[in-house]
Amino acid sequence: MGLRFLTSGESHGQTLISILEGLPANLDIDIDFINNELRRRQGGYGRGGRMKIEQDTANILSGVRFGKTIGSPIAIEIKNKDWENWQNKMAPFGEKPEDFKDFTKPRPGHADLVGGIKYNQKDLRNILERSSARETASRVAVGAFCKLLLKALNIHIYSYVVSVGEISTSIIHEDPILNAEQAEKSVIRFVDPSKDNELMEYIDKAKESGESLGGIFEVVAINVPPGIGSYIQWDKRIDGDIAKAIMSIQAIKGVEIGLGFESAKRIGSKVMDEIGYDNGYFRYSNNLGGTEGGMTNGMPIVVRAAMKPIPTLMNPLRSVDIISKDPLKAGKERSDVTAIAAASIVGEAMLAFVIAYHILEKFSADNMEELIIRYNEYINYVRSF
Repeated sequence: MGLRFLTSGESHGQTLISILEGLPANLDIDIDFINNELRRRQGGYGRGGRMKIEQDTANILSGVRFGKTIGSPIAIEIKNKDWENWQNKMAPFGEKPEDFKDFTKPRPGHADLVGGIKYNQKDLRNILERSSARETASRVAVGAFCKLLLKALNIHIYSYVVSVGEISTSIIHEDPILNAEQAEKSVIRFVDPSKDNELMEYIDKAKESGESLGGIFEVVAINVPPGIGSYIQWDKRIDGDIAKAIMSIQAIKGVEIGLGFESAKRIGSKVMDEIGYDNGYFRYSNNLGGTEGGMTNGMPIVVRAAMKPIPTLMNPLRSVDIISKDPLKAGKERSDVTAIAAASIVGEAMLAFVIAYHILEKFSADNMEELIIRYNEYINYVRSF
C-alpha cells in the first residue's frame, strides 16, 4: 500500500485527527521535535488572534510504543482549544442555536461558494470549517514523523521566505542551511532578517487598510540520492508528486522546481546542469532543482511556491447572499494578514512526505533496520557506478 495519510477535523471542531500508515517499525520518535514543528507553524508576524488561543501539541493515540513506531497506523490528535467557545455552534448532534446565523456571504477566493454548490450546503460554515488552513496543523504533525524517518537516512529539509507581497530580496545563499538559519532569526522567516522592520511596517499598513498579503517561500531537501522516482509512468515522477503536494496547500497558486519559469527564458546551455566526476558524479550547477526525467539527480531538491493573499479581508469585496441573491459585501472570519511563514513550514512537511513516500517505495521495508541496510547498499552502489 505504501506510505499514506488522511486528516480529519474542522477549524472550530473538537480536534484534528491524522492517520499515518506505512512507516516502518522501530523508528525513534521524538515528541518534542514534533511539537516544535507545530510551534513553528504557528509563528510569523502577521498572524491573527487564533494563534494566541491555540498552542498546538500532538497527542499520539496509536502506532507508537515506548518512543518507537511499531509498524501499525499512527493516529495523531491535535485538540482545538477554541472548541469550548464553539461547542454549541459546531455540535455533532442537537439543534443549531437560534442566535447563531448561517454563513451565507461567500468570500471571493475561498472555497465558500463553490463548496456550497458542490455539497448542497446553504450554511457555508459547513464548507469553510474544513477548507480552512487550520487543517495544515495535521499535515505538519504527519510531516514531522516523515522528517524523523528522513533524518535517520541523513536527509534534511529546510525552508525560508523569499518575498512578502512586493518586498523581496536578492540575498539568497547557495547554502540552504545558511538560508534556513537566517530565516529562524526573522519575525516572518524571511531569508534576509535585516528587512524585518520594513516587513513589519508593510504588514501593519496592509492590516490598517483591511488588506491581506501573499508571498513566496522556498523549500529545499539535501542529501537525497539520485534515482528516487521514475520516468516509467506519469504518476511515478517525483517532481509531479512534489508539485501536487505543494500545490495542495491552501492558498498556493504556483509551484516551480529549480529555475522553474525562468528556465523558459534562457538558452539550453544556461539551464542544463553539466556533469562532472571526482570520486563520484557531481553537477556544476543546480538549475533544474535536483530533478531530471521525473527522478532525483543527487543535487538538493529546490521547490518554490507562490501563496496568494488570504481571501478573508477586513475590508470585504463584493459578493452575493446565497439565500436572497442580493448583492452585498463578503463575510468576515477571524483571519491573518499573512501566513507565508506558516506556509513555508507546511511546505517542509509536504516535501518530507513525498520524499519519504518515494524512499519507502524504492526500499520497501517493514522495519528501520531493513530500511537502513537497503538504503546504504544503494548509496554504495551509486558511489561505485
